[in-house]
Amino acid sequence: MKIDVPFLDIRKQNSAIWADLKDSFEAAISGAHFILGPNVQLFEENFAKFCGVKHCVGVNNGTSALHMSLLALNIGPGDEVITTPHSWISTSWAISYVGATPVYADIDDRSFNLDPSRIEAAITSRTRAILPVHLYGAAADLTAFRDICHRHNLVLIEDAAQAHGAQHAGRTVGSIGDAGCFSFYPGKNLGAFGEAGAVTTNSDRIAERIRRLRDHAQSGRHHHEEIGFNTRMEGLQGAVLNEKLKHLPEWTMQRRQHAAAYLRHLQNIPGLALPFAPDPNEHVWHLFVVLVEDRENFRAYLARNGVSTSVHYPTPIPFQPAYRHLGYQRGQFPVAEGVMEKCVSLPMFPEMTEEQRTVVIDAVRRYYEKDDKA
Repeated sequence: MKIDVPFLDIRKQNSAIWADLKDSFEAAISGAHFILGPNVQLFEENFAKFCGVKHCVGVNNGTSALHMSLLALNIGPGDEVITTPHSWISTSWAISYVGATPVYADIDDRSFNLDPSRIEAAITSRTRAILPVHLYGAAADLTAFRDICHRHNLVLIEDAAQAHGAQHAGRTVGSIGDAGCFSFYPGKNLGAFGEAGAVTTNSDRIAERIRRLRDHAQSGRHHHEEIGFNTRMEGLQGAVLNEKLKHLPEWTMQRRQHAAAYLRHLQNIPGLALPFAPDPNEHVWHLFVVLVEDRENFRAYLARNGVSTSVHYPTPIPFQPAYRHLGYQRGQFPVAEGVMEKCVSLPMFPEMTEEQRTVVIDAVRRYYEKDDKA
């Protein structure tokens, strides 16, 4: 019997814990706690402990987490923020939302994260912050970025949307920069039943301001300190995330087991580049991304053999039409551009069975054993 392997299986994860999710949902509904409220507050407390920080502030999505963090750090028009060209576009959107300018530096050729060695050349008198992304579930080199920030009096904001629980130098991401920004989009390692996000920080001032900004900048009912926003987390999402957070360590362990099997069985295949993971136990494997020379044929072959794949990400952000006005040209980001042309994401989700994993491994190996690759 043919076994199909989806790229992601959210329904399987939810069904496995449905009884507990249902109880949490019903309690939230019966208490009429729909916007913020006790479920969000409890999640904020639990996620702050999980990340090892003083504060967690729940918001309505990961893009808002980035946006509110930049505002709370007083970054705005005329400022520049150095970030990665290889990520989901929300990282850059948030910079634009506050009126600042995203400045791009190339990525590291092994981790695909923002390369610290490229940062100093991008710093100008208008630079205010560095905003690296912990791409695919692997922490960026926060030690190097923190050192650069100290030398140049910059702030460090972590985009940890893909890296719930990832580690760097013994610390959990989201606890090292001035602020950490998380997404709980349903397909993330910790996913809500819709949109949700959060900011983590050890700063009382940053946490207090984001709590105010997310709720129409109120410092009391009908008293608005500044221009505010409606970026509050829903109470139902807080209830779901609280329940799912209990399972996140187990789900992370399962992801690491799948990644270890991929790395073990797909090594030393000419033409296939595997992810770089110096310490696989610090990586949380949101995605398992390989590089291949002929992406379309590779993906088509796997699809014919029941294996779904995806591409993260096909176009560097500075080459998107929305950022054409910044004037970046092809060739300025040789590493990111090379990854753009070759990257393929293989199935990676905790509930993937050993049998499904074997189907993926065998399909990849058979592709490279074929002479015509068709």
